Amino acid sequence: EDVVSRNAASGRLLFTTDLADAIKKNEVAFIAVGTPPADDGSADLRYVEQVAREIGRIIEKYTVVVDKSTVPVGTARKVWSWISEELAKRGAKDIPFDVVSNPEFLREGSAVQDFTHPDRVVIGSESERARHIMKDVYRSLYLNETPYIETNLETAEMIKYASNAFLAVKITFINEVANLCEKVGANVQDVSKAMGRDGRIGPKFLHPGPGYGGSCFPKDTHAMARIGRDYGETLSIVETTIEANERQKTRMVEKIVKGLVPDQSRSTEPLRGKTLAILGLAFKPNTDDMRESPAITICEGLVERGAVLRLFDPAAMKEASWRLESIKGSTYFAKDEYDAIKGSDALVLLTEWNQFRSLDLDRVRTLLRTPFFFDLRNVYKREEVESQGFTYFAVGK
Repeated sequence: EDVVSRNAASGRLLFTTDLADAIKKNEVAFIAVGTPPADDGSADLRYVEQVAREIGRIIEKYTVVVDKSTVPVGTARKVWSWISEELAKRGAKDIPFDVVSNPEFLREGSAVQDFTHPDRVVIGSESERARHIMKDVYRSLYLNETPYIETNLETAEMIKYASNAFLAVKITFINEVANLCEKVGANVQDVSKAMGRDGRIGPKFLHPGPGYGGSCFPKDTHAMARIGRDYGETLSIVETTIEANERQKTRMVEKIVKGLVPDQSRSTEPLRGKTLAILGLAFKPNTDDMRESPAITICEGLVERGAVLRLFDPAAMKEASWRLESIKGSTYFAKDEYDAIKGSDALVLLTEWNQFRSLDLDRVRTLLRTPFFFDLRNVYKREEVESQGFTYFAVGK
């Protein structure tokens, strides 16, 4: 908010709903609209097409049209065609423009930091003029020796999908290793720490949990798998990752059921009569985003098995009110974490918000009816929790 207000006050950042005015006054136009998943898993390009056609109806001079949205390979050429069609309708085929693919690599909750300190900038273009202009746009980053990659349109588009799919694979791999660790008596945190020391692997995204979610990984893995099928190339690793991620969510439900009711063979609702405190609903901390959050599948699965849920998330309560509409009759929206814990039979930690990392365990133990603690983000140390009298469950240890 400070960055926005400060730059708006200085006149460097302007907001308008007049697209024509914005396009005519500038040389570069960024398309940064959503590409939600279609029913078949492909990316829905209707909003990209809508903006591209609007630009074609408006431009009067040379313009660089930059596609920031995450789009399938070949979209930049479609954008070029859509703009060209609109120019032809106006009898203005001679107005020059170029299309650039410039995928974003921003994380929710840290977008400003990621933009000013990126791991790389990727520019896909077939125009020397457009490349020169884009280098000027990113000059401050270029001068700071940020890796600056110039390539063609298709390669730039593929880089974004390949990057997100690989990170999803990495998360899923460590989750499956964690599941094996539980069987053989190994500690996945020690395993992942040692793996991360290998420079060829690195420590990031080696944190086991209930599965990935959010607006990017689920959508982009499905879209990349669909692209592969469309081109006759089955991406087996990506397809398997999608399936394994869904299994991980349901596995967490079964972990909770088995932990609370070891003998569940005779009941379709083994958690009937149980109340569970759910801490964390967003797919990650520092955001209210519940899109594809593991919490949705887990909460629905627990209710299906008879549980009543007391829910709390520092930011996602409003979104949860409609995301969890189907189970509203079995949920209570708490005012804070301790209100959620009060009178519950177990605590289930689903999102690693900072305020959940330092719970008053004495108070938690007093508020719970039975001291069961399911730490599905491996936030706490087993010794610390069990010394307080809890029965502790984690992922992979």
